Amino acid sequence: MADHTPRFTEVAPRVWVAHYDWMHVNITLVGGSDGLLMVDTHGSAAQARAVADDVRRLGAGPLTGIVNTHEHWDHHFGNATVVEQLGEVPIHATDWAAEHMVESAERTFAKYEDAAGDPHRDEILATALRPPTHTFSSVVQLDLGDRAVELVHPGRGHTAGDLVVRVPDADVLLGGDLVEESDPPFIGDDSWPLEWPLTLDLVLELMTDATVVVPGHGRVVDKAFVQDQRVDLGVVAETIRDLASRGVPQSEALAQGEWPWDPALLVSAVRLGYEHLPRSQKRLPLV
Repeated sequence: MADHTPRFTEVAPRVWVAHYDWMHVNITLVGGSDGLLMVDTHGSAAQARAVADDVRRLGAGPLTGIVNTHEHWDHHFGNATVVEQLGEVPIHATDWAAEHMVESAERTFAKYEDAAGDPHRDEILATALRPPTHTFSSVVQLDLGDRAVELVHPGRGHTAGDLVVRVPDADVLLGGDLVEESDPPFIGDDSWPLEWPLTLDLVLELMTDATVVVPGHGRVVDKAFVQDQRVDLGVVAETIRDLASRGVPQSEALAQGEWPWDPALLVSAVRLGYEHLPRSQKRLPLV
């Protein structure tokens, strides 16, 4: 039986968010007089077909553009299917995300080749890639007719190519995976844990106290939530700096640090933090 559950909810004037149970992914539509801008497209062709159905069910206008917040597969593997289902449109991303999207996708395909038994394995492996067509390095403005939307690369954090989407007239900010609500922010092997807090400082400057914030995963939040998450990420960064400056070996850092989250989530953060610190900030053991 087809699922006719209304998926997109209006969180601000002509800004709709759909939350999907798999990975708690959010897909956002921003409406203008010319049509709809979709931010992220989910993690497989099969999931993207459901997204396209939900867009048609909403009936708020034609799709005129897509934005990928970064190069991770769960935010862009739906690109090809969305275009196939809803029409040929520009796909926007940062230069970095576009340049590294295929490489990142190949790692995902390799991972799922070996994931026998995973319920999503086959649909992920059956997905065709559709890279971005329009890229930028710092800031770009998109014209939706009677509304302008800003894409901003605020710095390195979750990846080196994150962007946020600002809808000034509605006071909405789409944070991608620089902000996560369903779990602590994911710090992976391509993250920048020492720079992430400073990147969020710039993101916070784009907000007012009333800003509606849509994270990459989880429930819609507000500026206070982002401030709290920035504090936690700052604790992670400063703890790494402190441990390294006192000569604590990387191998002992997780056990010795006082962390805001389960240390098991911070293996990559510690490794990358030690790697990214300049030599002058690390007390190296005598040999």
